[in-house]
Amino acid sequence: MNRKIFGGLGATVASLAVSTTAFAQDAVPTVDKGDTAWMMTSTVLVFLMILPGLALFYGGLTRSKNMLSTMTQIGAAAALAMLIWVMYGYSMAFGEGGNAFVAGFGKAFLAGVTPDSVSGTIPEYVFVCFQMTFAAITVALVLGSTVERIKFSAVMVFAVVWLTIVYFPIAHMVWAPTGYFFGLGALDYAGGTVVHINAGVSALVAAIILGKRKGFPAEPMPPHSLTLTMVGTGLLWVGWFGFNAGSALSANGAASLAMINTFVATASAGLFWMLAERLAGHKGSALGFCSGVVAGLVAVTPAAGNSGPFGAIVLGGVASLICFFAVSKLKPMLGYDDALDAFGVHGIGGIVGAIGTGIVYAPSLGGPGKADFAMGSQLVIQIEAVLATVVIATIGTVIAIFIAKAITGLRVTPEVEADGLDIGEHGERAYN
Repeated sequence: MNRKIFGGLGATVASLAVSTTAFAQDAVPTVDKGDTAWMMTSTVLVFLMILPGLALFYGGLTRSKNMLSTMTQIGAAAALAMLIWVMYGYSMAFGEGGNAFVAGFGKAFLAGVTPDSVSGTIPEYVFVCFQMTFAAITVALVLGSTVERIKFSAVMVFAVVWLTIVYFPIAHMVWAPTGYFFGLGALDYAGGTVVHINAGVSALVAAIILGKRKGFPAEPMPPHSLTLTMVGTGLLWVGWFGFNAGSALSANGAASLAMINTFVATASAGLFWMLAERLAGHKGSALGFCSGVVAGLVAVTPAAGNSGPFGAIVLGGVASLICFFAVSKLKPMLGYDDALDAFGVHGIGGIVGAIGTGIVYAPSLGGPGKADFAMGSQLVIQIEAVLATVVIATIGTVIAIFIAKAITGLRVTPEVEADGLDIGEHGERAYN
């Protein structure tokens, strides 16, 4: 069957090739003001997911003595990602030349990008900014597994190396027209592989290498403020509309499909997590609702424009139940200390979403696939993309962590860990 399309993203990236001076004799691409306004809004919404959304979500889940360190790590890693992105990350992911695994450095330091250059129907600078926020939040997500014991300096070194050898190449492989997974026809509308599997698997590897927090699991380590976590959850959900609907790269019907799917898949997942808690003999909790919401957002990311609304509802519910099992059963059974369940929610949810997209894409299930859609073949492609992402993320994270260890060391001292990283690493407290 014909090659699938990565939502609006791949098509728009492909248009970069025809907007260069080499094809100046062709019709000049026209900037659409409506599309541009929507994409600028979407970019700001994705940034809202990081600061303050993810910072509050993760920060509320930590102990009070580590609140500021968690938020600072997220903000600083995201800021560093933005600088690296404009220096060479954009070129490695979406630049000219290179191969199926990474692009060349022709657009390093945004060479050739001007206020007049166009990506599809939007200014190229807007596309650069939109994709920059994806890189920023992905590296921040990884930190959910390592909080409360990793050095701030180690976070910064890790971020540089990890983005360079893991995120930028995978973004190219999935979303660039010359990318390996793009050529296979894998479906990933807004980042199930690039963002969530990538971040979740990397989080697990980093947590295992870093080791457990002092006292884990014998010592209770409850969230210090579920109120802040709930606020962060709401900001994540709102920002995710920019993440998913914005990946259409246009204000059109595809964006509207991604929008409704982001509503209903998430709603389903939040409720199903609470149901799972009740079936497990517990009360439905605020933390459970927040966890389910994020699991649903993760799962619908690759399917946002690749599913009908009712397929999204089922996908969100199924992903929520599987993530609940991973967090409540698998983690205790294996004994790793993924502090804020970055792997259990993002890694597992991303895998379920990426594979499930190959099912809900079917027109017989309400998806936007064509009549000749072959589900079996598509599932093979989706699984191949998932497995390859897992391998790349694992190897790249091991390299990045050990480079950080060699340069700065990984863990704070036992005294700093006991007193809290807010005081030990930053000399201040969240609460006085």
